[in-house]
Amino acid sequence: MFATGVTIITVRGSDGSLAGLTANSFNSVSLDPPLVLWSLARRAGSMPVFTHGSHYAINILAADQKDLAQRFATRDIDRFAGVAWREGAGGAPVLDGAVATFECANRSRYEEGDHVIFVGEVERCTSRPGAQPLIFHGGRYFTELPI
Repeated sequence: MFATGVTIITVRGSDGSLAGLTANSFNSVSLDPPLVLWSLARRAGSMPVFTHGSHYAINILAADQKDLAQRFATRDIDRFAGVAWREGAGGAPVLDGAVATFECANRSRYEEGDHVIFVGEVERCTSRPGAQPLIFHGGRYFTELPI
């Protein structure tokens, strides 16, 4: 019952293949140095590529990217087919249209319970001022509402 933003974490494998997944387990850790974290289930099929990749991108989704969030949460499809992106730090895919993107070096990992916590050192950060974020709460997507 905790409202979160929605991210797509993307990486390029050592063989050049692209991988990505929808996640809401994202948080800032430190401003100096700039560090962020996210977590991934130990049994996730993409665990090896994220573990061995030197860089990944955390793409914070905009309100109009709900379909993209659902696409990257779907199994057994080419998640990048028809998706606009550019190459970021270390080759990690940066998705077009995101509210913000953190391009990170894969700094450290911590195994806790059935997940691995990834800590990334932010090498580059971009944002789209004024863009509305996509929000997830109670199993549903929402957009930001001023109060």
